[in-house]
Amino acid sequence: MKIALLGCGVVGGGVLEIIDKRCDMELKYVLVRRAKPELGDRAVNDFNIIINDKEIDTVVEAMGGLSPAYEYACAAMRAGKNFVTANKHLVAHYYKELVSLAKENGVAFRCTPAVGGGIPWLVNLERVLRCDAVSSVSGIMNGTTNYILDAMHKNGASFADVLAEAQRLGYAEADPAADIDGLDIQRKCVISANVAFGVVLGEEDVPVFGIRSIGSCDIAAAESLGRICKMLAFGKSLPGGIAAYVEPCFVKSGEPEAAVSANRNLISFETELTGKECFYGQGAGKYPTAYNAVQDCIDILSGVKSFYTDGFVPAHSDNSLEEHPYYVRFAGCDEWLEEVSERSCGEGVITKPLPVSVMHAWAKKAKEADAGLFFAGLV
Repeated sequence: MKIALLGCGVVGGGVLEIIDKRCDMELKYVLVRRAKPELGDRAVNDFNIIINDKEIDTVVEAMGGLSPAYEYACAAMRAGKNFVTANKHLVAHYYKELVSLAKENGVAFRCTPAVGGGIPWLVNLERVLRCDAVSSVSGIMNGTTNYILDAMHKNGASFADVLAEAQRLGYAEADPAADIDGLDIQRKCVISANVAFGVVLGEEDVPVFGIRSIGSCDIAAAESLGRICKMLAFGKSLPGGIAAYVEPCFVKSGEPEAAVSANRNLISFETELTGKECFYGQGAGKYPTAYNAVQDCIDILSGVKSFYTDGFVPAHSDNSLEEHPYYVRFAGCDEWLEEVSERSCGEGVITKPLPVSVMHAWAKKAKEADAGLFFAGLV
């Protein structure tokens, strides 16, 4: 197998190191924007060199972003080359286009490292779907938010202090919005739900509420209920349709998600035959993510010529189908919130069970009155 690598940053560098130790594949080109003398003749800055080389059968993308990654993906598959990516933004945003293009051109399109980093999540979803139907996917899909919440519980530190520490350690970007506002998890939720249920949901179908406004008082409220605050993604196949959403949750202390520490991930699916199965490990990082990109190449080398599912039904989420109680902290008076509240809890209230769609719609509007609003589902 002869491979071209797009991008040689943190993850791309890991892919390069792992492939160079193998004898069943060769990394012939590395597309770079700036000179990298250490790459020698392998470094190129013209993508057409890769496209026009018939020896290249697989392209691995580790650039990130939407453009030019999308244009490169399309060109590679149209040229009959398999495409592997760690780019969850690319896959979630262009899911329909990329899966369709791979099928039309008879090439493999794989993105195992895009969801779960080093966790073999998508390949196990693919495996279970061979003989069982998945009823739900859920879990901790972002190491940065888990690190922040875990530290706030264990150390009593403020959100701002823990975020700064996460940035110092390299867990959070200088601009942490994609993590703390839940966009990174949203994209992983879209991909997971699409594979699990054989549908095509878009990012706009998955509402998100992040942890930007969480305070120490909210952590204390969770603990007063015997729970731990976690940022979770959910996708559920229900009798009336599909529910898919991302929100902070107060999880019972005995549940597997409650025990996940530091920057680790835990993602689960549930089926009729197996019940709940959980996949735990490093959800990001140089070598874990690169490892799964190379694993995708090994699968292709062994004969895989497909995506993870053949299901491709256009769909929209209906989050009115899913309901549970919520913890809500809101500064001010709100008639609707007073009507649905059952009791106080620290500086907030606990509501009766509410449809997810109703809670997210209310919060979106209520944040105009109180930017510090915070809520968490009780699950």
